[in-house]
Amino acid sequence: MAWVITQSAKVLVDFSKTRHLHIGIWASPGGMPSSHAAFVSALATAVGLDQGFDSALFAVCVVFASVVMYDAAGVRRAASIQARLINQIVDELFQGQPIREERLRELLGHTPIEVVVGALMGILIAWWLAM
Repeated sequence: MAWVITQSAKVLVDFSKTRHLHIGIWASPGGMPSSHAAFVSALATAVGLDQGFDSALFAVCVVFASVVMYDAAGVRRAASIQARLINQIVDELFQGQPIREERLRELLGHTPIEVVVGALMGILIAWWLAM
């Protein structure tokens, strides 16, 4: 449920910025908020509520969530920056040339704020569904 709600929120956030409805964003990685962070934080919260916040399973979920969120804001974000730079280089090198360009997907990772907002959404959604 956390993933579905945050992916839907991405469409609304993009619409508020662009005033165009891009439904394809619903199934794309990256963007505000992070559905990866929402999903794993909701998982950890649900396990904590069910098994106890002092359980070994909750600890494993917190470690798993930390790795996923670090990857979303670190490694995948770096890949996004590299893709943007490579696309810029291709644009500059082949401007006006009749050459087929294959563009790289630039929106792969998340900024730290996107991860934090996604994590908070996941925690709140899990808490709300548990009540």
